[in-house]
Amino acid sequence: MPNAKAAIAATLIGALLIAAAPALAAQCNSRGGFPGFIAEFKKEAAAQGISRRGLAALDGISVENSVLAADRRQGVFRQSFEQFSGRMISRDRLTKGARLMAQHAAALKHIEQRYGVPGAVLVAIWGLETDYGVNQGKLSVVRSVATLAYDCRRSDKFQGELIDALRIVDRGMMTSAELRGDWAGEIGQTQFLPSSYVKYAVSFGGGRHPDLIRNAADVLASTANYLKSHGWQRGQGWDQGQPNFAVIQEWNKAEVYAKTIALFADKLDAGQRR
Repeated sequence: MPNAKAAIAATLIGALLIAAAPALAAQCNSRGGFPGFIAEFKKEAAAQGISRRGLAALDGISVENSVLAADRRQGVFRQSFEQFSGRMISRDRLTKGARLMAQHAAALKHIEQRYGVPGAVLVAIWGLETDYGVNQGKLSVVRSVATLAYDCRRSDKFQGELIDALRIVDRGMMTSAELRGDWAGEIGQTQFLPSSYVKYAVSFGGGRHPDLIRNAADVLASTANYLKSHGWQRGQGWDQGQPNFAVIQEWNKAEVYAKTIALFADKLDAGQRR
């Protein structure tokens, strides 16, 4: 689903910065060019508590032109719901989702007990975001968000994402080399932006740090934690017009995508109940 992922990523870009963080002021498209921007940003990151280990992730990076190109060629959500959902909820994806629900039944049960989010919703998001981990992206997250932070279209938001990407490295949660994802800096099998990783990623599989790239239990539990933290109501419906549909839109604000998540979850849930 590479074409859809580019547009899906764009709707996740509005993730909030950490509440305690002061406004960032490194100048996009500064006179010093990208190196000058990075030098200024390092000073601000250090002032926010990022140590040398985190700051080193910025050494030697350059603008990623493919990220800028991807940011400017969005449009898949102009499709109707019928067109979009019909393409995204393929027979193969639905069959694989049902199989993964059975495979991870015990973990999904425990996750629902803790967070209140049914497995069908989590597996639907998992399938739509990366085809269950197959298409996580291969770009450097630090380089991608640094590129978008330097570009003036959404500089403030991506400067916040860049700080959080450096926090992940600084805290030893992932190395800079391990931080690879899609063009807007999304990490792992359900595509968390760095700010969401810092706030909502949980280690459900017993590891020292959350592993959203390889550990399915961490992926599913972190996704559930995100939804719960955005107001998921245990036992309530998720289709349009029901209480939890608004929470799905907190995951992705595009209505056509939120409706597709809900429909996919309906189909998975119905198959599970047979």
